[in-house]
Amino acid sequence: MDNIGRPGEFPYTRGIYRDMYRSRLWTMRQYAGFGSAEESNRRYRYLLSQGTTGLSVAFDLPTQMGLDSDHSLAAGEVGRVGVAISSLADMEVLFQEIPLADVSTSMTINSTAAILLALYGLVAQKQGAELRRLSGTIQNDILKEYIARGTYIYPPRPAMRLITDIFSWAGREMPEWNTISISGYHIREAGSTAAQELAFTFANAVAYIDAAIAAGLAVDSFAPRLSFFFNAHTDFLEEIAKFRAARRIYARLMRDRFGATDARSTMLRFHVQTAGSTLTAQQPDVNIVRTAIEALAAVLGGAQSLHTNSRDEALGLPTEESARIALRTQQILAHETGVTHTADPVGGSYAIEERTDSIEREVMAYLAHIDGMGGTLRAIETGYIQNEIQNAAYDWQRAVESGTRVVVGVNRFQMEGERVAPAFRIDPALEQAQVERLRQVRASRSASTVAEKLAALEQTARTGANLMPAIVEACAAWATVGEISDRLRAVFGEHREA
Repeated sequence: MDNIGRPGEFPYTRGIYRDMYRSRLWTMRQYAGFGSAEESNRRYRYLLSQGTTGLSVAFDLPTQMGLDSDHSLAAGEVGRVGVAISSLADMEVLFQEIPLADVSTSMTINSTAAILLALYGLVAQKQGAELRRLSGTIQNDILKEYIARGTYIYPPRPAMRLITDIFSWAGREMPEWNTISISGYHIREAGSTAAQELAFTFANAVAYIDAAIAAGLAVDSFAPRLSFFFNAHTDFLEEIAKFRAARRIYARLMRDRFGATDARSTMLRFHVQTAGSTLTAQQPDVNIVRTAIEALAAVLGGAQSLHTNSRDEALGLPTEESARIALRTQQILAHETGVTHTADPVGGSYAIEERTDSIEREVMAYLAHIDGMGGTLRAIETGYIQNEIQNAAYDWQRAVESGTRVVVGVNRFQMEGERVAPAFRIDPALEQAQVERLRQVRASRSASTVAEKLAALEQTARTGANLMPAIVEACAAWATVGEISDRLRAVFGEHREA
């Protein structure tokens, strides 16, 4: 056992804390957000009442793309895949009666992360909370948008400036906040292998850290607030090994490549979500079993927080009942299974340790290849990373279609005349109500103050100054997400995929 170390010891193969869940359970988050801020607020308060220990906010596509709810391109998309947030007014409603000083909030937002973080901070201050004591995470991982997801606005290099500006500003103003959640989840959902998920996520991390250092930040000034977001897929043993390999790779990367001396800079802290791509529309109740197995892999792998998918997400937004079952899955793992009584229950298993070593070797080979290409941005610009993921996705799909990979209920064990349970639906009237609130905000604010703050923001964007103070001031003056994004578009331009 000594050759793999102990939990809480570098390189943290067996966990970043000595006691792991014996002293503190993982944060139980349930990713939610839909329709209006009012509807989402009700769901958040319900989840908190059922034992959720952290909030996780999904935003609709217009918000992710820097478009207000009344933009012509937003029609039909408002509130569809997350909550619509166009201004401070929406953010106030979203967190009404939720004390942000006491709740950890994760926000899955990238291109407009700076704006949403500013809005969140303003709402918390209005509640009487101190910025310096707020805890939570913004995803803020733009590189994976170019690789796997597509909700980018600006070209990569100015987008990277926004990220390092957040690092610098939040390090002073919100030191307890995780300023980035570098995401392998969406890379895996796009079809990558487990090793590719880690390799391309860490390649992105290298690019972010290099950019922050180039901007004048010392590695130990921001690295302790870096966090990661991984996928828990269906290959149970491989997923456990993946998480263990990830900790070891990251610890050595931070110490040996970047010279980090603060132990916190070498500790990989990560959130896990069970794999949405493994959920099936056929026999949706079976998804409860899939999610439970994937969640157990995340727990045995040592995750710091976890979201469990709901059984009906292949059909639509999860119903309240489905979200409750997903949360109960985590609570059963925590309180009934006994797996939390040992820091690293699987440590020393031949199958686990061999897979951990194998994944590490494959990941390091990828990182060396990307370095040889000239780094992550170059690997993205040439399409290398995208092509690797696409090839892996093609191989997976071909195996499913040929039957060599079994998916229960899809290519084996189907049911004749299967009836599908009703899914949650968004009321179309919510879009009109959201647009009406936005119009009221525009009508009641000081137009001259908004114009002044937006002009100051644009001027700041044309210099090398930190953008966050100007964004905060614009948000406080009731400028909208779309208006702020448009001013940055005017300076940075928009990214167009080759």
